[in-house]
Amino acid sequence: MYAVLNDRGRQYRAVAGDKLTLDRHPAEVGATVDLPVQLLADGASVRIGAPFVAGAKAVVKVVSHTLGDKITVGKYKRRKHMTNRRKGFRAEQTVVEVVGIEG
Repeated sequence: MYAVLNDRGRQYRAVAGDKLTLDRHPAEVGATVDLPVQLLADGASVRIGAPFVAGAKAVVKVVSHTLGDKITVGKYKRRKHMTNRRKGFRAEQTVVEVVGIEG
């Protein structure tokens, strides 16, 4: 059985036991969170929600809070000494483990 989960506007395909990397979630490490399910597939039957499947939810456990890979942003203007103006950014992320899919 797999499901398509929705977390604040983003969709993730998951099976029970998977680890997902989401945008930073306000829940504490070790807490469980219920996420709505948009699609639920179990063998030959597929249930599609409008927008969510009624009575279905995915239970995820927060494993850790991390930082993503560094993204560098730079400006360049010819002959203006701006080639070394660079900024870095690392997105805050949350690693969760799918405990179970109910529905």
